[in-house]
Amino acid sequence: MPEIVPFAEAAPHLFETFAHTAFRLETRRGYASDRAGARYRAFMVGVMPQYEPNVAWNVSVRAAVADGRRFERVRIVDAPPTNGQRFLLASGLGNVKAGEDIRNLWRADADRLGLPDFDFWLFDSSIVARLHFDDDDRTLGVELITDPAEVLRACQARDASWHYAVPTVEFAAAVASGV
Repeated sequence: MPEIVPFAEAAPHLFETFAHTAFRLETRRGYASDRAGARYRAFMVGVMPQYEPNVAWNVSVRAAVADGRRFERVRIVDAPPTNGQRFLLASGLGNVKAGEDIRNLWRADADRLGLPDFDFWLFDSSIVARLHFDDDDRTLGVELITDPAEVLRACQARDASWHYAVPTVEFAAAVASGV
């Protein structure tokens, strides 16, 4: 059984100390943390999320990007997208404004590429933080992995997904993200 640590315990160190790139693969159809928020509830009644420049995440991303570091994500999207995926597509436009490079890939393409079916962060191509969730999409914690073979698999998944994924602005223009 892998050692799982709370995300809030591991995240600050990882996000403050990465030197070059933080990459995230998002494979889930939705996240409990999103569904619990006011922005998600507003989105579900037709209010599109607006960019919030002063939210801590966006402030941190802008600072890291200003220092020359990169935040990259590939989000796997079902056809048709779930409500959670439509919310991430709409709210992700704000993350892009903060400096993240977020791209989207259809699940059928992810399956064809043999991508993992779990979420992870990859820091500087050397540390994998595999996220663990319960059946209700709540984050249970992360498993920190430095085994070279596992890190290599994450790097390969990153490279394959990045090659085929479509930038969020372009993807959002082609896919209705409202409800």
